[in-house]
Formats: sequence, structure tokens, C-alpha cells
Amino acid sequence: MSRVSATMLLTAAIAAGCTSDQQYLEQGQDDATATALERGRFELNCPAATAAVLSQELLQPPAVGFRTIPITRSEYTIGVSGCGKRATYVVVCPQGSGGCFAAEGGEAVGG
Repeated sequence: MSRVSATMLLTAAIAAGCTSDQQYLEQGQDDATATALERGRFELNCPAATAAVLSQELLQPPAVGFRTIPITRSEYTIGVSGCGKRATYVVVCPQGSGGCFAAEGGEAVGG
């Protein structure tokens, strides 16, 4: 392989691995929505409930200390509604963990 071809291949591989903050948030949106929806359906006792993303942001890790690895997290505020009830959840998804956590964002409203 020529030197130019190897350089072009390396450049393409690096560019493909880079994800913008917005792309990262969009990629995690389905997992976050599913996590909030599962909790909301249970807490609202409403299997027909639906979910909508209200806001999203990327949380930068705090200052790095000795021998610590900072973990970037995405945070989504998701509204779940159904059966005359509504609830809001804050869902946090650590980068690369494959799992999200839904915390209560406020009181359930209705019924």
C-alpha cells in the first residue's frame, strides 16, 4: 500500500470515529426514551402511555483526579403521558455503558 493510500485510510477511519455532541445525543435518545417509558408505564399504571423528549444535553465530567476516568453523560428530560396522567423523568445515560437511569423529574399529574 502506498504511503498516500495509508494516510487517506487512517484519516477516514479517524473521521468516522468522531461523533459530534448533537449526534451523540440523538444516538442515545431511543434508549433514554425507552427507559423513561418503561418506568412511566409502571408508575402511571398505564401500558398505553407514550413518551416525548422535552430536552436533552451533554453533561461534561467533573475535574479529573489522579487515577480517575471521566465519564461523559447525556441527560434527557422526558415526558410520559397516558390514561389521563402525566409524569416527567430525567434520564441519564453514561457514555459507553449501554444503560440509562430514569430519575423522577416531578410529581405525576392526574388521576
